[in-house]
This record gives sequence, structure tokens and C-alpha cells, in this order.
Amino acid sequence: MNFIAMDFETASGKRYSACSLALTIVRNDQIADEFYTLINPHTDFFWRNVQIHGIHERDVQDAPDFPAVWEHIKSFYTPDKLVIAHNNRFDNSVLKSTLEHYGIEPPAYQTLDTVRSSRQLIPGLANYKLNTVCDALNIDLHHHHNALDDAQACANILLYQDRNFGDQRIRPFIKMFG
Repeated sequence: MNFIAMDFETASGKRYSACSLALTIVRNDQIADEFYTLINPHTDFFWRNVQIHGIHERDVQDAPDFPAVWEHIKSFYTPDKLVIAHNNRFDNSVLKSTLEHYGIEPPAYQTLDTVRSSRQLIPGLANYKLNTVCDALNIDLHHHHNALDDAQACANILLYQDRNFGDQRIRPFIKMFG
């Protein structure tokens, strides 16, 4: 499999307030590369978000804004690429809202939600939160809500599913976004 696992953390409930992003790049069924950055969202941080991910306004004051980050990652978001996330509705909406906030046209790309695939392929879990699925599959998740650790865990969930259930069971979960 070849895909990109993405995870955003946000400064507040505003979907355009991305304050960190991680991408885990999988090539030929192996994690081949990773990208992580803090992002200056130029918006206030909400205490509850800070409590969840531990990123403060002071941490991002010298970080690039999203348009600068987009220049480095936009090649991963094309119609022939698969970009996955655990609860991809959230991460896809953060990407789309952040791009629209800056007047950048959101791209079209293939996407897959590992929450949805996990519900179908691994029934019977108490819930399908990232940490619960990782525990059930024996996947390391060192720092939940650290974007890089979450993206790696998401990538490992799909790799597990592909190894154990096969490509034909995975394909129906792939949708176009944008």
C-alpha cells in the first residue's frame, strides 16, 4: 500500500485554527517518511484544546502559517493519492477550512477513515477512538494527541487492516474528497 496518514491539532473549535500537522508517508507497505510542524494559526487558543494537546500560543509564535506549510505538502493532495485519517471528517474539514480561510482552493484527493474501516473490520470494541483501536491491535501510541504519534498510529492501523483483511476489503472505504 501507498498512502499518507494525516493528523491535525487545532487551537480552538474553529476548524481553520490548525496549530500542528503531521503526515506519515507509507510506500510499499512501510513507513517511509514523516513530516511534522507546528503552525501559527493567528487566532486565540482555547484552554480545552491546549489541555488536550499541550500546544500553547507561545509554542507557535515563531512557527510558519499554513500557507507556508501548504507549499511543502500540497503535492501529497492530488486525485491519485490516498490520504487517510482516524476520524477523517475532522482532519479533512480542518484542511479544507484552513485552506479556504487563506483563500487557497482545496484540492481533490482520495481519503479513507480508519474509524469507519475499524468499525467494520474489527467489530466489538468498546469504542473506536484511536487509543482504543491501537490497544486492541497492539499498536504503539506513545503520546495520544501528538499529531506525529497519532498519524503514525493511524498508518499502522491501515497497514494492519491491509495485512489481515486484504486490499479487496479495504477498497470500499476509499472515497474522493473535494
